[in-house]
Amino acid sequence: MRVDIFDFDLPPERIALRPARPRDAARMLVVRPGEALSDRGVRDLPDELRPGDALVFNDTRVIPAQLEGVRWRGEEPGPVISATLHMRVAPDRWRAFVKGSRKLALGDRVRFGIAADGTCLAGRLYATVTDKGEAGETEFAFDLAGPHLDAALGTVGHIPLPPYIAARRPEDDADRQDYQTVYAREEGAVAAPTAGLHFTPELIAALDARGVSRHFVTLHVGAGTFLPVKADDTADHRMHAEIGHVSAETAAELNAVRARGGRIVSVGTTSLRLLESATGEDGVIGAYAAATDIFITPGYRFRAVDALMTNFHLPRSTLFMLVSAFAGLETMRAAYAHAIADGYRFYSYGDASLLFPARKS
Repeated sequence: MRVDIFDFDLPPERIALRPARPRDAARMLVVRPGEALSDRGVRDLPDELRPGDALVFNDTRVIPAQLEGVRWRGEEPGPVISATLHMRVAPDRWRAFVKGSRKLALGDRVRFGIAADGTCLAGRLYATVTDKGEAGETEFAFDLAGPHLDAALGTVGHIPLPPYIAARRPEDDADRQDYQTVYAREEGAVAAPTAGLHFTPELIAALDARGVSRHFVTLHVGAGTFLPVKADDTADHRMHAEIGHVSAETAAELNAVRARGGRIVSVGTTSLRLLESATGEDGVIGAYAAATDIFITPGYRFRAVDALMTNFHLPRSTLFMLVSAFAGLETMRAAYAHAIADGYRFYSYGDASLLFPARKS
């Protein structure tokens, strides 16, 4: 499938640089294929759902995974490099996307812990280059492991804002709270599950009162979510794997919701991708603890999810392909054109949409 059919023009002023305050004050476009678009707000979500429906949240927690460092060979300091961790492969090892990876060779030492202007920070963290892959992907073995490594990352790392925000303003203290869901629990993500950023304790209480149940899964979102699709055809694009977990208890609860006639509503594309990975051809959700690189494009048959709450995504991105697969490409083209014309805010800190599936032919 040609990638350019998922392209559209987005004015730069539609890109949100800060979230709505309070979080649930964001707008929400309700998209039901074959029906008129409905301009609502995130606070209206309980009215759009039915008692007995189930919301599925991704409870991953964003870590300070953006690191700046200096390469060392012997006693000589070398160039500055920038690394974004994206997958933990051992207690002391992370894979990362490295800006300037050509400056690194196997066995090189990197001292992380410098500011963007090149000055040293209070903490230091050392790592050795143990592997190099395609597109700047590098594996680092750190001198620390487990909780000690996590603590060091909290000292020398910073929140990896999406590139379309970072290119226009620096990260600040507000982002450490803004770029984290209120229910974040399991540390390991390097990008936020952004649909969940809209939820507040007040909205969650309103959903409880409506009789909508809450369930949690974990998908540690990697930096690969920001990578552009460089291929001309979707068949040639490779998704980066992300680690996910669905407990047996959660799987059983969601299967029971379906059996009672309730709908499974995914909060975000990360929850959706994980649920689809955990669901068999028979539509039964199972326990899951593994990596997933599922790539969803039009023609995919959804097995687990009945509705999707998500933000507005980049042109030509795998996420716009996913929502086009869910609600229909022409439906999403029309929805995005409406959102652009009507001033909706796009991307991670932007507004939301609530999508229902395309009718089966």
